[in-house]
Amino acid sequence: MKNLKIIWSFLCFSVPIAIGMAIPFATQAQNDSSFQFLKTIKGDFTYFNVDNLDNIYLITKNNQLKKLNVNGDSVAVFNDVKKYGNPDYVDVTNPLKSLLYYKNYSTVVVLDRLLTQRNTINLRKQNIFYVNSITLSYDNYMWLFDEEDFRLKKIDEEGKILQSSTDWRMLFDSVPAPVKIIDRDNYVYLYDPAKGFYIFDYYGGFKNRLAFLNWTNVEVNGTTVYGFEETKLYSYQLKSLQLKEYKLPAFFGKYISIKAMNGLVYLLNEKGVDIYQIK
Repeated sequence: MKNLKIIWSFLCFSVPIAIGMAIPFATQAQNDSSFQFLKTIKGDFTYFNVDNLDNIYLITKNNQLKKLNVNGDSVAVFNDVKKYGNPDYVDVTNPLKSLLYYKNYSTVVVLDRLLTQRNTINLRKQNIFYVNSITLSYDNYMWLFDEEDFRLKKIDEEGKILQSSTDWRMLFDSVPAPVKIIDRDNYVYLYDPAKGFYIFDYYGGFKNRLAFLNWTNVEVNGTTVYGFEETKLYSYQLKSLQLKEYKLPAFFGKYISIKAMNGLVYLLNEKGVDIYQIK
């Protein structure tokens, strides 16, 4: 099957992620019956993200960041989205705290659960100039990958470096270029579409690799890894090693962006955000 690889374990010690010699095989789900339409959140949006409580974060054409709860009710609004241009990413790992990352300005805006601005971090003041992705850590600090010295770093709300991994040039023959960082359940996942997932512990120590290549819109949700490839959704169970493949149905139509989270698929299109349950 195209671009599906076996799990590649680099180290020989035990970690609480199902690894080893087992070969994950993809089970083909039924096409249209695999997705049940739930509802549409109508509006003119340019960006969205979803946290682990099913709160939805939307950037409107009027440059507002809105937070909606699971029932679709508005609970917060942030109006100063374009202070540094368009944010490259809105991290909602923690429902109590959000990050707006502006890559061109090396700037992070930190918001609380009601989208009130708490502070702004200029990474350049810490001599960090090239960062593609940033995310909240389990302890409310932040992870980032410094593209200049090839290290995974944790920083506090002032931008001070709290810890740093080994230089990746000493770990890998070919240095990954991660486009997404995810902190989930005692591990940090960094995804490079050309090389797959690289998994680290909370001390920055390398643990394992999952060689799922050319995926987009990746997410780690509990023990499930999600990713898309062209017209397919993949769902991989870290414990059972089971990989499922879903063909995206024609009725999804043309969409601006797509995300899988909490057993749901969210589609951003011209009329709003469509939500489907994965069966």
